[in-house]
Amino acid sequence: MNHQRRVATFLDDHDLHAPPAHRVLDLASEVGELAKEVNTSTDYGDSPGTVAVAEDELGDALFCLLALCEETGTDAESALETALAKYESRLDETGEAGSGT
Repeated sequence: MNHQRRVATFLDDHDLHAPPAHRVLDLASEVGELAKEVNTSTDYGDSPGTVAVAEDELGDALFCLLALCEETGTDAESALETALAKYESRLDETGEAGSGT
């Protein structure tokens, strides 16, 4: 079973569906927790090589993202493939993965 399907089953089994807007807020909160861990572990960027991020916090963010995909009817794997193709195209065209904006 793929990861998105596992999250969908969990949401169904525990009646945890939520509107997409709530899922986005959940995701922002979890990413904020990751940022807090990075800020703390790097002394607010003074030691960027010492990043410490807890696996469970990454898992929380991933769960929120997959739940958002589920609530919006987005296939996470397809979205990832589209993103990878976009980054590969940028690298081929400009040598940079970022959008430059």
